[in-house]
Amino acid sequence: MNPASSWLSRRWPTAAGLAAAIAALVTVADRETAVTCVWVAVLCYLAAAALDRPWMAWVAVPAGSAVIAVGEITGVGRWVPLGAAAVVLAVVAVLVGAPRRQVAAQFVGGIVYAGLALAALALDPDVGLVVAGLVLASHAAWDAVHHHRRAVVSRSLAEACIALDLPLGLGLVVLGLAT
Repeated sequence: MNPASSWLSRRWPTAAGLAAAIAALVTVADRETAVTCVWVAVLCYLAAAALDRPWMAWVAVPAGSAVIAVGEITGVGRWVPLGAAAVVLAVVAVLVGAPRRQVAAQFVGGIVYAGLALAALALDPDVGLVVAGLVLASHAAWDAVHHHRRAVVSRSLAEACIALDLPLGLGLVVLGLAT
């Protein structure tokens, strides 16, 4: 096995996260993209905590995309359905008896990250891009803590998110400062 394929077989989450970050920077590098990434990350962590299944974080990626699509197709936008999905996950957590401390930490963390990200939309576009990028990049720290602790989400999801959040967030900060 050559060194590149050996690295890829071990670090596929990093490769996937970097590929997504590069694709976003090349195609849709704006603050709404950053805010959407933060919200989907919040749902990933909350879904895994609410169902006490780390692998559910991966399921939440396409599920979050579907929630966004439904919001956009119906004309209500993405933020209301994403917020509703977070509330539904919190209710599900109570109904299934998920570990309260774990769910509470994800819910509070999610409110902080998603709230800061949404606030970026109310700012001047360039300033908002910088703020949204910083919020997204800072989420990589959340990912790193969970990766290190092997907590809430699968390590592969946390690794992929670090590789997405940090370069995309910092790339958006650079773009915001350059304009």
